[in-house]
Amino acid sequence: MSTASSNTQPRHESGRLLVFYFLLLVGGIASFWWIKQVGQELKAPAATPTSTTTGVTKSDGVDVVVHVLATLAAVIAMGNLFAWALKRFHQPAVIGEVIAGIVLGPSILGTYFPDAMHCLIPDTSSDPHGLVVSSLKTIAQLGVVLYMFIVGLELNLQKVGHQAKSAIAISHASIVVPFVLGAVMALWLYPMLSTSDVPFTSFALFLGVAMSITAFPILARILTDQRLDQTDLGVIALSCAATDDVTAWCLLAFVVGVAKAQIGDAVMVAVATIAFIAVMFLVVRPLMLRWIAWAELRGLDQRTTPLLLIALLCAALSTEAIGIHAVFGAFLLGAMIPHDSRVSKELSHKLHDVVTIMLLPAFFAVTGMNTRIGLISGFDSWLICGAIILVATIGKFGGTILAAHLTGIDWRTSAALGILMNTRGLMELIVLNIGLSLGVISPKLFAMMVIMALVTTIATAPILRKLISSGELQPYLMES
Repeated sequence: MSTASSNTQPRHESGRLLVFYFLLLVGGIASFWWIKQVGQELKAPAATPTSTTTGVTKSDGVDVVVHVLATLAAVIAMGNLFAWALKRFHQPAVIGEVIAGIVLGPSILGTYFPDAMHCLIPDTSSDPHGLVVSSLKTIAQLGVVLYMFIVGLELNLQKVGHQAKSAIAISHASIVVPFVLGAVMALWLYPMLSTSDVPFTSFALFLGVAMSITAFPILARILTDQRLDQTDLGVIALSCAATDDVTAWCLLAFVVGVAKAQIGDAVMVAVATIAFIAVMFLVVRPLMLRWIAWAELRGLDQRTTPLLLIALLCAALSTEAIGIHAVFGAFLLGAMIPHDSRVSKELSHKLHDVVTIMLLPAFFAVTGMNTRIGLISGFDSWLICGAIILVATIGKFGGTILAAHLTGIDWRTSAALGILMNTRGLMELIVLNIGLSLGVISPKLFAMMVIMALVTTIATAPILRKLISSGELQPYLMES
C-alpha cells in the first residue's frame, strides 16, 4: 500500500510540473504578444545624426568586436608561427611577433591582398570613425602598461646596486654616445623626414632617445636562452641594461614633456616628473616594503592582487596626467616591489601569459598598421635607413665598449657587452609608437626606425654565439 502510494506521488508531482512549465511558456508568450501590441502604438523621438541603431560595438554595419577578435587571433597565430620558425636561429619570440604584425599590415598583406587585410582591419569607407583601430590601440596601450609593470617587477635593484659603479658608467656611456649621434643625425634628417609644425628640438631629442634604448626584457631572454644570465658577463649586462632602462625612461619622460608642451610647461612637466620619482622612492617604496612584509607574514589573500592593480593604474594615471606616458608610472611602480618577493612572483605569474600572449599582440597589430615599408622607396631612402642602422649600432656598441674597457674589462668582453646593449626589440617599438602618436616622427621615419630595431635585435644572438665560441670569454662565463 505504501509502495503504490510512493509511486503515485512522483507521477502526480511530474504532472503538476509539466502543467506549470506549460502555463509558464504560454503565459510568457502571451505577455510578450500583449507588450508588443501596446508598444507598437508608442512613438519614439527621431534619430539624431550622431546616434546609431547598431550599438557602440558597430560602425556603419561593421562589427568592431568581430574585427578586433579576428585581428588578435591572426596576430597571435602568425606570431607564434614566426616565433617557432625563428627559434632555430636563436631569435627571441618577440621578433616573430613583430614580423607578424608587419606582415598583416599594409606593408605586406595590404599591398598584395588588400581585401584580406580589410577582413581584419576595415577600410575608412566601411569604418569611417575608425572604431576598430581605436579599439585595438586601447587594448595595445593596456597591454604595454601591464607589460612594463611586469618588466619593473623583474628588475633586480639589489643586483644593479652590486654592480652600480660599472653599470652606471657603462649604461650612461651607452646612452650619451648614441643620443648625441642621434641628435647630430637629426640635422641631416629633419629637412627631409619632418615638417615645419614639428620643432627641431623635439625631433632631435626624440631621435636621440630612440637611438639610446636597450631592451632589458629581450636582453634578459637572450642571456637566459644562452645560459649566461648567472655568469659574470650576464650579471654585468643585466645590471647595465636595467640602469639603461631606468635612465632612458626618465629621459623619455622629459622628451615627451617637451614634445607635448611649450618650453615653460615642459619645465613644469620635468619638475613634476622628478617629484613623482622622488615620491616613489622616498614614500611609496618604504610603504610598499612594509606592506609586502606584513602581507606575506599573514599570508596573501584575494585582496592583494586588486590592491596592487589599483596602485598600478593610479601610478600610470599619475604619469599620464603629468604629461608623460602611462608606461613610465607602471614601470616605476613595478620596480618598487622587490623582485624576489612572493607578491612579485605571484603577480608576475598571474599577468605574464595574459599580457604577453593576449594583450601585446594588439600592440604588434597597431605597430604593423603604422609600419609602411612601401614608404621607403628608392636608393636614397634605403641609404638613409642603412645610415640609421649604422649610427645606432656604432653609438651603442662604441659607447659601451669604451666605458667597459675603462672600468677594467678586457676588450673581448667589452665587445660582448656592446653587442648585448645593442638589443632594442619591444622597448624600441614602444618608444617609436609614442613618437608617432605625438606626431614627432613621420610614418616614413617610423618605418625606418622599426627596421633598425629589428636588425639590431636579430643580430645580437648570432654575433654573441660566435664571440662565445671563440673561447676567449671564459673568465666572464663563470657563475657569479
